[in-house]
Amino acid sequence: MKKLLFFGSLLALATGCEKKSGELIGVQGREPWFQPDPFGMLYCPMGNMTQGPNDEDVPFAHNTKAKMVSIQAFYIDQTELTNNEYRQFVYHVRDSIARRMLAAGGNPTPGDYFISDAQYWEINPNLKGLLTYDEDPAKAALNWETPLNWRSEDETYNTDLLPLFLPEKERFYKRVEIDTRKLNFEYYRIDMHTAAKKTNRFIPERTPVDPQAQNGHGFPTGKGDYTVNGKPKLDRSAFIIKDIINIYPDTLAWVHDFTYSFNEPMTNMYFWHPAYDEYPVVGVSWKQCRAFAIWRTQLMNDFLYGNGGIFVQDFRLPTEAEWEYAARGGLKLSPFPWGGPYIRNARGCFLGNFKPMRGSYIDDGGFHTVKVMSYNPNDWGIYCMAGNVAEWTSNAFDESAYDFSHDLNPDYVYEPNAEEEQLPVLNRKVIRGGSWKDVGYYLETSTRSYEYQDTAKCYIGFRCVMTYLGRQKDDEL
Repeated sequence: MKKLLFFGSLLALATGCEKKSGELIGVQGREPWFQPDPFGMLYCPMGNMTQGPNDEDVPFAHNTKAKMVSIQAFYIDQTELTNNEYRQFVYHVRDSIARRMLAAGGNPTPGDYFISDAQYWEINPNLKGLLTYDEDPAKAALNWETPLNWRSEDETYNTDLLPLFLPEKERFYKRVEIDTRKLNFEYYRIDMHTAAKKTNRFIPERTPVDPQAQNGHGFPTGKGDYTVNGKPKLDRSAFIIKDIINIYPDTLAWVHDFTYSFNEPMTNMYFWHPAYDEYPVVGVSWKQCRAFAIWRTQLMNDFLYGNGGIFVQDFRLPTEAEWEYAARGGLKLSPFPWGGPYIRNARGCFLGNFKPMRGSYIDDGGFHTVKVMSYNPNDWGIYCMAGNVAEWTSNAFDESAYDFSHDLNPDYVYEPNAEEEQLPVLNRKVIRGGSWKDVGYYLETSTRSYEYQDTAKCYIGFRCVMTYLGRQKDDEL
């Protein structure tokens, strides 16, 4: 009897005292969850398509191949990102820098612009005890409840913010304006492709056991088989990439993109004036678009977690295949988002904003860019997938990418290192859709082109996507 009791106590310890049913029933009490539709985004169901052209090779490029691919369900922005939407990002960065400067300056009191651990945990009880800011202005969470007064008469207040404005010698007619060169955004991303390589995994049997040789970290410190980017393989920070980038659009793109063309009015007004709020943002590089997507992800996740919600998938640039799939809108073999084979409707009206005929920019109803909800959407309700502005995708450009990319969510990415960034051929990123200054060929859903990731053009914008959580919406029914 004593032996049986002893065996029973061991069993209870091993099973965690589970006495409900003795069956494998999974973790109970988890709340049901459904994927919310992100604001301004449309759902694209999973499916397949013939990626690539279905007609003749018009420019005789000899790189126009067709390939059957399958695409996972995802959300995509219904329109191109607008000036006003991107301005929210710019203002967030500007206000973050200003609050940090005021907190460090100490006038008014630091607590007005950053919050203590206790205050932060009160707002985010789920994080209590996990994060410590020790009331250091350089590390503490910012207090967004205290408004900024950009017209303050407080001399000390103005002195603290003075470095954020243009120096006096650079002011035009003595206008006090933000120095956009100071609007730098610090962000992080995880290099999963490097982390996934088997050669970059931690190998216990090849690790020395001498603590002195391991510098007290439990890992070797020398370069070679044990490190990635100078950090131990089991240290996850080896795969967390930090970057700092200026996020203000290149408004001078309107001038430098065209020779002997009067576009100064667009440089002066296009990004900041309310008249252009609903026009697509341009003058943004590929890296700026990636930074925007990361900021947008954190903006959403901070809200969800602060309200007891669960994180969703990241916002990001679409892959080349996702972009083409969304542009086709379910019309798998059509050359244009609206079908085809024509760029006019039955009444003879052009269906997109491009450079028609012999070069009359106004025949299609546009001139430069137009509002993002101009023209009719495709069958999935997505606007301007052809024309208006060309759009960045996440993929690197290679003429033979269709030959070696997978047929399941095809994705070819390449991140050049500091030395490789000097080689233009390694900095090419795919752009799609054609723009207001392009001929009709570039409006075709299958046409591929590229631009360099560190350049910003007045005819290139972007939109974001988010992978759907689950297989498809029907699974929730």
